[in-house]
Amino acid sequence: MKNRRSTRRRLTRRPAHPHLTRLAMAGVAMLLALSPHPALGQGLSPIEREIADYVEAHTEEAIAFLQRIVDINSGTMNHDGVREVGRLFREELDALGFRTRWIDMPPEVNRAGHLFAERQGDRGKHVLLIGHLDTVFEEDSPFQSFARDGWTATGPGVEDMKGGDVVMLFALKALHETGALDGASITVAYTGDEEMPGHPLSASRSDLIEAGRAADIALGFEGGVGSPNTATIARRGSSGWKLTVEGVRAHSSGIFDDAYGAGAVFETARILNAFYEDVRGEEYLTFNPGVVLGGTDVVYDQANTRGTAFGKTNVIAQTVVVEGGLRFITDEQKDRARAKMKEIVARSLPQTSAEISFSDSYPAMPPTAGNQALFEALEKVNRDLGQGAIKQIDPGARGAADISFVAADVDGLAGLGVFGSAGHTVDESVDLRSLPLITARAAILIHRLTGEDR
Repeated sequence: MKNRRSTRRRLTRRPAHPHLTRLAMAGVAMLLALSPHPALGQGLSPIEREIADYVEAHTEEAIAFLQRIVDINSGTMNHDGVREVGRLFREELDALGFRTRWIDMPPEVNRAGHLFAERQGDRGKHVLLIGHLDTVFEEDSPFQSFARDGWTATGPGVEDMKGGDVVMLFALKALHETGALDGASITVAYTGDEEMPGHPLSASRSDLIEAGRAADIALGFEGGVGSPNTATIARRGSSGWKLTVEGVRAHSSGIFDDAYGAGAVFETARILNAFYEDVRGEEYLTFNPGVVLGGTDVVYDQANTRGTAFGKTNVIAQTVVVEGGLRFITDEQKDRARAKMKEIVARSLPQTSAEISFSDSYPAMPPTAGNQALFEALEKVNRDLGQGAIKQIDPGARGAADISFVAADVDGLAGLGVFGSAGHTVDESVDLRSLPLITARAAILIHRLTGEDR
């Protein structure tokens, strides 16, 4: 693991610039009720003002590109759609002078692959930018297209996370246009299966992990929470669990008899209730039984988390399958929860048996001093844009993210994408007024990080 390094730097205070007033008003007027202020933009260098001006001038272009990619279905299992969205980003990154590559996954992973792009320079920190091309909305979803109503847009992935992908791209465009990419070391990683990672993870995340080891700083561009002025220094990890319960199949008149016992459904209810009573309670620890199938006969398709169950009210249920998720802030917390769950499962009701298995998915991104220093650097940019303080997002308010795969090797900051709501639902939306502010802030932060001496 490399030594964590602080990323803060001193910036010369400079006079305000009138274009930044328009940028701030366009970006967060509704949420922050800003008005022109004589101190707006102080602390920005001339090139940073040019960066902000570029972002403002190209806001509608960014929105148009967002619509273009949202209208392409890229549910995780729609491999062609994921590749097509990746192709559009690849064209744009090629034009900015990045060396791009599409990374295909082995057949057993069953995912579309990832888009990586890189520029190697001779100054500043090596920054890794992380996004993802896939969404939770597969080809059979009723939610398929972009729609705009004033400054609100809806569509599959418009907030999680195609909006953040566009922030990454247009921040880089602004840096390129102003010459600020020259000499910078930046790696861009757009994964193709963040919403449902392919297994084994040793294959599907190996390139991202290697990119983290080569970088000094990682920035994740999934959306913020609560307002545009948020970011997070920690994210919880995600683990899967599967519970299989067996009972004795018999006529229901014999349930609870010594010969037939409690049946699979009652045993499952006991286990889940004990999880709720005895495992629940630690801060940032959550677990959720997302799929439950029970009856005389059960067919479960784990790859697509769906199945069928058959049973009758006069027959004791023989089988129950439960699949769920576990969220945690450290590996130690994950291990404690798993141990408790195993103990509960082992205490079977009469004539039943149960097994629980666990699968690793996303590691945790614990809070660190290096992550905090990055947060302070972002807040400094925000103040220089006239936007004031930034609030840290509680890790309990967020799910897992790809940035966690590099958290063991590099300082990181997440939640840098667009501001929206109702992610992962058919009401998913984004406030387009957040786009120019967030893009300018990201671009200037990247500029400051890559502009420092090594």
